[in-house]
Amino acid sequence: MAKDNTTDAGLDDEGLPRLPALTGPAVAESLPGLARVAGSAALHTAGWGVRLTTRNWMRVGKAVTSRDEAASLIRDVGSYVNALGEVARQVSGGVPVATALTRAGESLGGAGSRPAATSSPVVDGHVVANRPQTLRERGNELLEKSRDVWSQDDRHPAFDRILDELAPDEARILVMLLRNGPQPSVDIRTGGPIGMVSSQLVAPGLNMVGPRAGLRYLEQVPSYLNNLFRLGLVWFSREAVHDHLEYQVLEAQPDVLAALHSVKFAKVVRRSIHLTPFGEEFCKLALVDEETASSDDLPEHEAPPDVDA
Repeated sequence: MAKDNTTDAGLDDEGLPRLPALTGPAVAESLPGLARVAGSAALHTAGWGVRLTTRNWMRVGKAVTSRDEAASLIRDVGSYVNALGEVARQVSGGVPVATALTRAGESLGGAGSRPAATSSPVVDGHVVANRPQTLRERGNELLEKSRDVWSQDDRHPAFDRILDELAPDEARILVMLLRNGPQPSVDIRTGGPIGMVSSQLVAPGLNMVGPRAGLRYLEQVPSYLNNLFRLGLVWFSREAVHDHLEYQVLEAQPDVLAALHSVKFAKVVRRSIHLTPFGEEFCKLALVDEETASSDDLPEHEAPPDVDA
């Protein structure tokens, strides 16, 4: 009866089990043992989502009768063993388990000449077929990322989507607000004795945002501001800006004068336009250079009041 060479191979220089030779009669004699080793390695790496497919199990069966397939499996098993040792070393050095396993999966994914299989989600340690994630799975994944103290990505995930939903003129408005501070805005309402009892809105939100930001399409300013408000980047305050001289220039603009003269009695209600804290962070990360973003000379914007206030 042939002797199984896997039992007397000994240990290599690193203390790991020495793998059988890739050529010669020993390979054919150790085929059943190699199949068990390969199957065990594939099973223990299943929880990582590392290239475990039906194709791998077919290779295990083929290795029983094929010397070439057995040699290929020996190389792959060696990769798995080395990856497992690397995971242990990283974890003992303080690397999170999830991060160590991901690195091991990436290293194994590049091994061999066979094309890598399409990655599949892992649920409770088992690889499942590709399918849309449920809300609970996405939520669990988000919470798992929140527990990764080694993560350096502090950018809000909505910022990439916001860039896709901004017009070039809207980006100019945001930069102008960041650098110049809150902007004055006025509502024109009916006044006089009747206006004291029942005032009607004549022209809302008149401002000089377009000219000050150097916009190309000035007639689109109301739409621009509505979109920026929808994205949570700006908000409209009922309070005036601190420098009341700003309103003298605004109230002399043609559109404001036209609204004032459109009714017999009119009054001006002073408002202001601010960046939200979320909008300030977005501008500093996406629209200006690092020197401008870190400057202490940027004007302050008021935060929107609480909903219940």
